[in-house]
Amino acid sequence: MATPGGIVQADIGVYDGRIAALGALSSRKAVSVFDAKGLHVLPGAIDTQVHFREPGNEHKEDLATGSLAAVLGGITAVFEMPNTAPPTTTRAAIEDKLARAKGRMWCDHAFYAGATPANIGALAELERMPGVSGIKAFLGSSTGTLLLNREEDILAALKAGRRRVAVHSEDEDRLIGRKALAERGEPQTHPVWRDAEAARMSTERVLRLARAAGRRLHVLHITTGDEIPLLAAAKDIATAETTPQHLTLSAPECYERLGAYAQMNPPIRDESHRAALWEAVRQGVIDVIGSDHAPHTHEEKDRQYPDTPSGMPGVQTLVTLLLDHVNKGNLTLERFVDLTAAGPQRIFGIAGKGRIARGYDADFTIVDMGLTREIQNSWIASRCGWTPFDGMTTKGWAVATMLRGAFVMREFAPVGAASGVPVRFVETLEPLGA
Repeated sequence: MATPGGIVQADIGVYDGRIAALGALSSRKAVSVFDAKGLHVLPGAIDTQVHFREPGNEHKEDLATGSLAAVLGGITAVFEMPNTAPPTTTRAAIEDKLARAKGRMWCDHAFYAGATPANIGALAELERMPGVSGIKAFLGSSTGTLLLNREEDILAALKAGRRRVAVHSEDEDRLIGRKALAERGEPQTHPVWRDAEAARMSTERVLRLARAAGRRLHVLHITTGDEIPLLAAAKDIATAETTPQHLTLSAPECYERLGAYAQMNPPIRDESHRAALWEAVRQGVIDVIGSDHAPHTHEEKDRQYPDTPSGMPGVQTLVTLLLDHVNKGNLTLERFVDLTAAGPQRIFGIAGKGRIARGYDADFTIVDMGLTREIQNSWIASRCGWTPFDGMTTKGWAVATMLRGAFVMREFAPVGAASGVPVRFVETLEPLGA
């Protein structure tokens, strides 16, 4: 198992949903025992960027199907994004999502509150709500209606509150000015339109504004080598994420093979950027890997580009893609744990999750590092029913998922019932009895 002290061979004792003991426990009595011989027990993987589309676009995904996909892939908790319909920009919208999740979500969960020019005055209150992972700001337009692109609005939002703000970083004015470069029927022009400079300009600006506001920042789905020096120089205030897609796919091959199914924002870029991202992972500039799970239907993706929506599913394939990279030597298993569990816990101040240690939630991603399987569309639980990695063979799979001491997936099948609860955060813990 992977502990804060390293990967060791030991038993784990679980009581009342938490880790009660670690070590040689074979002489202890237990109600039930799971034999993990030959497997690795890892801290439950946390996907800090998913779009589950509910409310408003349940034909693509909903909280039940998205969270089922999560646990089938080895994910124990998710942070869900606010670009729903209506967007998650008010107390009522957050309370509605939490109510929808109760009894329906298979994994633990938290929801972002979206920033808009109209709700800046309410952001400090919204980020303190139980079950809220923080504030999310779209600095460039993507899927949905949320946008915060004027410098004075971005600065005001950064000054409104204290918790870390997550941003989608592309420069809106540059995107508008280059829109004509998105050639009809040619999805390979997507990274020409939404070029590396659009990302670099935006990230440079938001880092400057975050420093002026004295606010912690989390820059989502980094896609360019150009942003890495900026982020490396701002580690005192900023953390960064990239995705398995941007570490695994590259242009132009992915567009030639997948067409608009490879279209996402920010785009998959050429091999030079993919190599730069891997170097950033090795150098520690990248703090976390999230899937940016953003499903769309076949009908929507089969339209003619650029009338096609951006985004692809990913929550179910995140673990196996990264374990395959572990087996290929691109990162260590310890670094996988840091990027998917310890990193999210550290960045967002998650209470009681992210490590295998006494007193923490008994959330485990149990993996077979030697298992080789083919990713297939038929395995995907997401309502969209497809994955850009269909037909890809990977080595290293989650074979069981445990949530607070109870299995929710074993041998690639769900177990029990949807039992997810809101994630707790150290900055918003409620008083006992509240």
